Amino acid sequence: MQSNTLSKPAGKFLYLAVFISGMTTLAVELSASRLLGNVFGSSNIVWANVIGLILLYLTAGYFIGGRWADRSPYPTTFYKILLWGAFLSALIPLVARPVLTTAGSAVAGAEAALAIGSFISVLVLFSIPVTLLGCASPFAIRLAIANSPNISDTGKTSGLIYGISTLGSLLGTYLPVLVIIPELGTIRTFLLFAGILYGVAFIGIWQHQGTSVLRWLWMPVVIAVLAFLVLNGPLRPPAANAKLLYEKESQYNYIQVQEDTAGNRYLYLNEGQGIHSQWSPNTISDNHRTWSFFLTAPYFNNPPMQPTDVKSMAIIGLAAGTIARQYVGVYGNIPIDGIEIDGDIIDAGARYFDMNAKMMPSLTTYAQDGRYMLNHLDKHYSLVAIDAYRPPYIPWHLTTVEFFQEVRSHLDNNGVVAINVGRTNTDRRLVDALTATLLQVYPSVHAMDVPASFNTILVATNQPTNDTNLIVNVQNLPANANSLLRDALTWGVQQLVPTHTSSTIFTDDRAPVETLVDSLVVNFLLSNDMDELAKQP
Repeated sequence: MQSNTLSKPAGKFLYLAVFISGMTTLAVELSASRLLGNVFGSSNIVWANVIGLILLYLTAGYFIGGRWADRSPYPTTFYKILLWGAFLSALIPLVARPVLTTAGSAVAGAEAALAIGSFISVLVLFSIPVTLLGCASPFAIRLAIANSPNISDTGKTSGLIYGISTLGSLLGTYLPVLVIIPELGTIRTFLLFAGILYGVAFIGIWQHQGTSVLRWLWMPVVIAVLAFLVLNGPLRPPAANAKLLYEKESQYNYIQVQEDTAGNRYLYLNEGQGIHSQWSPNTISDNHRTWSFFLTAPYFNNPPMQPTDVKSMAIIGLAAGTIARQYVGVYGNIPIDGIEIDGDIIDAGARYFDMNAKMMPSLTTYAQDGRYMLNHLDKHYSLVAIDAYRPPYIPWHLTTVEFFQEVRSHLDNNGVVAINVGRTNTDRRLVDALTATLLQVYPSVHAMDVPASFNTILVATNQPTNDTNLIVNVQNLPANANSLLRDALTWGVQQLVPTHTSSTIFTDDRAPVETLVDSLVVNFLLSNDMDELAKQP
């Protein structure tokens, strides 16, 4: 016969179990966002689904836990719930791994139905373990109140339990993101927190049932065997005819560097949809991809504009340095300040993309938020290039009137700002909104659609200018001008498109960037653009 009373040491241990349960619950939630974000990105849609369903599962756990505690008010029942919660939490990433690997290939291949199905499947995996973790607090309150000599302490006891659980949740919020995921990765973070909870639950059962607890040792054995079988190879396999050179989960991103059979290297982030930097052993050309269009930006200035007029630049969204490498190749070692929030991307750039002091001695890198760092640099530039937002990753604070005013304060008299903006073949709302926002600060804005992509380069100038300036400046290039520069400007002229504005203007007070981008992504998934994406190089 089981007892629903706790000894004094066992009562104190109950509070430790509640603390660890709260910590594990939030650690699972934060790790869930990273587990899914590695493949599906970290847009509002992903976050809303993760948070919403986790809250739904916890709500179910609170109801079930309260009723369960009334029907079986025993400490051993409580610790068995935690034991199963820990085991199933550890099982999540191991079962999800093959699903996510398939999903990664689907996303890269623009197979929307398979990718969405995988997303839903993984979220369902959280239902039982998170519901069990939700049972912990109401069950612990029932046990603690039953052990209290004074019924008048019920409110105090309930508050203490929820306070301890919330403190654990606070630790579970910061510890994975700031320390454990960057060091161990997402899957091992799941296993670590589940292991801690399992250990606490195991001891809890041992306190009440002695050596009979040994029958629960099959759980870690199953997890160890599955981990050995599953945790081999990358989360996202490299592209066909490519090999994986580097893979890491940083504080901000899932990073991959791949190399094709010709020796070209590519930087992929998170879901792997899009190349964020490119390096070739024999050329700095990118074959008319997005980066070389940034070379055109200064030449929207009024003629005559010569290569010698480009004195310096800043890059927000440096990635692995393709833009910087092209500018050094064209203009020599002009001063370049490169800002990239993810220090691990900077390290990968130095190691695999020649973004180092030997190859680019004039480049100074800063691992910091773009807006914050720019405002701490007391410098002026010929160009500020912003390549920091590709849907659905849009840092809203880099899209506002106030931000572009701060950028303008760092420009030379003839300085320009160039930004890379996402769109679809049928939806240019983000381009139009940013055009309207830029025109609140700059007298002129120009647009070029990058061929075979869903990117538009917007160029805003410090002086009143027009599109014909680019045409005239190309014609007036000196005969010895760099061939990549001449080619980029020629392509820029061919890709000029009219600018249009919308009624949406982003400000620090109101910047509905994410709402607009979410709508853009949904329209993209429902259109034929997915087929076009799959055809892109």
